[in-house]
Amino acid sequence: MSKVIQNQSVSTLKKQNNMAYESFDERYARQQKEREEQLQQKKLEQQLKFKKMIKTIVGSVVGFILLVVLFNSCERIDAGYVGVKVNQYGDNKGVDDVVAVTGMVFYNPITTKVYEFPTYIQHKEYKKTEDADNSFIVNSKDGSEFNVSPIMNYSVQRDKVPAIFAKYRRPLADIEEGFLKTAVYDAFRLATNKYTADELISNRAVFEVEVRRLLDAQLLKEGFIINQFTSNLIYPETFKKSIEAKNNAVQAALRAENEVKTAEAQAKIKVATAEGNAQAMLTSAKAEAESNRMKQQTLTPLLLQLEYINKWDGKLPVYGTVPQMFKNIQ
Repeated sequence: MSKVIQNQSVSTLKKQNNMAYESFDERYARQQKEREEQLQQKKLEQQLKFKKMIKTIVGSVVGFILLVVLFNSCERIDAGYVGVKVNQYGDNKGVDDVVAVTGMVFYNPITTKVYEFPTYIQHKEYKKTEDADNSFIVNSKDGSEFNVSPIMNYSVQRDKVPAIFAKYRRPLADIEEGFLKTAVYDAFRLATNKYTADELISNRAVFEVEVRRLLDAQLLKEGFIINQFTSNLIYPETFKKSIEAKNNAVQAALRAENEVKTAEAQAKIKVATAEGNAQAMLTSAKAEAESNRMKQQTLTPLLLQLEYINKWDGKLPVYGTVPQMFKNIQ
């Protein structure tokens, strides 16, 4: 250790001795060389700082990208939904065999996408609105046109969601406006064509059952369950008018029949009243005749005089002839 210190001291002394004996040009050249070395050292330090800063930025960007990828590669499937993994590239392009149920699902967002299908009950109305007319026009056997605005509640079978997506490659809202709408229209078209207009109106409940049967036969095998269904069948205007005219005719006939019955009843009442009055008059006449007959049998001159006396007020007539019965009374 002491030898190293002695050697450094010796070299330093030698250098100082050499500097003491340096010429002006040598000293200038040495100083210029030292400045260049210092500049080179600063450039090297700046390059190292820049490289370190670049590494930091690149690391931050890569970390951010990894966080974004990690965030996008995680999907939460809520209750009431089924998640379907779809491979977008490669030989296995299509719907994955694995069905992700509720919970967290991890996947590669670059090559795979996850779609959510609701499995709870959906409500759909095919009716006329201000924006669009989704109602149907169907014809009966005799050519009458009926307007239909069906309303239905349906659900999707969980185990058939991958097959549904693999077949239609559309979200549920698009399937409602495509396959489901066509299926509902076909069911109404086939069922309506089995009846005439009169039969359809008379057998409305049977018609509803037939439409539901056709719908179930077509939709169940595709993975759709009809929970509730209403046809909202609307009769054509001409048929409404004919029904209204028929009802008016029936009401008029009933009204006329009631009027006839009322007139007959009133006539019967009058006949009964007349018969009653006649019978009363006959009875009264008979009673009066019988009374007169009995009076004639019991009526005598003495009785008549007694009646006169009972009715007399005690005054004699002033004018005229005095009755015979009163001539002796003076």
